Amino acid sequence: MIGRRQSLAVGIILIVLGGLILASQIWSATFDCLNIEQIWPVLMITAGMGLLMLGIVLRVPSLAVPGCIVGGIGVLLYWQRATGIGQTWAYAWTLIPGFVGIGFIVAGLLNNEGRSAFRNGSWLVVLSLVLFAIFGTIFGDGLLSGVVLSLLLIAAGIIGLLRIALGSTSRG
Repeated sequence: MIGRRQSLAVGIILIVLGGLILASQIWSATFDCLNIEQIWPVLMITAGMGLLMLGIVLRVPSLAVPGCIVGGIGVLLYWQRATGIGQTWAYAWTLIPGFVGIGFIVAGLLNNEGRSAFRNGSWLVVLSLVLFAIFGTIFGDGLLSGVVLSLLLIAAGIIGLLRIALGSTSRG
């Protein structure tokens, strides 16, 4: 059963979304200045950040997960649109489990469950990056081979530092 705070969050999201759609229908000239073909990834990023902020304000940490998914996909699509390399979606979709993992980590930090959330979320991030490297190598046509290796090294370093910071490694 859905709790009171979750119901409140869903209600607020539905009202805002419905209000935007209604406004675009009634006052279509208001939105003519916005080229939706250009800004829709920014709208996704904003929606993801909105879900995350709503989760913080309403003290519903689990909203961090969909917030990170929507925002992460928005950032990815914005990058693809800005660089003109939309063909990278053939393997970039493998980053979505990583967005879920980041959402688990953020939700855990907001819920004071940092260590277990990091442990669970980091596995999804690592799996996502490994899949990204594999599929990027197969489908990437060498387009991002250096980027894939760089991202894997950076991610491994960040995960190692966070493990030390959260004290989840054995002390030697």
